[in-house]
Amino acid sequence: MHALLGVGVFIVALISTYQGVIRLVEAERIYPEGAIRAINDLLFVIILLEILRTVIGRFTSGSYQLESFLVIGVIASVRSILTVGATLTLGSDISQEKFTRLLYELGISAIISLLLVVALAIAKFSRRSFDPADQE
Repeated sequence: MHALLGVGVFIVALISTYQGVIRLVEAERIYPEGAIRAINDLLFVIILLEILRTVIGRFTSGSYQLESFLVIGVIASVRSILTVGATLTLGSDISQEKFTRLLYELGISAIISLLLVVALAIAKFSRRSFDPADQE
C-alpha cells in the first residue's frame, strides 16, 4: 500500500511540475506574476517530494520520522508567506478588509513557521542527545 501511495505522490508531483511549467509559459507577464506562480508551484512540488521521501523513509526505517513532517510544515508555511507577500505587493486594488485579512494570514504563517523551526531544532537536538549509538 505504501508503494502505491509513493507512486501516486510521484505521479502527482510530475503532473504538478508539468502544469507549473505550462502556467509559467502561458503567463501574461513572466515577471513578476509568472515568477511568483512558478515559485509557488515549485514549492508545492517540493512538498510533494518531501512527502514521497517520508514514505520511502517509512520503507527503510519502519517508522515515520517527525523531522520529515516538520520540514513539510515549514515549506508549506513559507509557501503561504510568499504567496501572501506577493499578493500584497502586486495587489494595488485590494480592499481594506482583504488587506487586513492578508496581514493576519501573513502574521499567523510567520508564527507557525517560527514554531515549526523551533520544533524541528528541538527534535534534531533531542534525537542527537538521546541516540543510543552516541552513548557507546
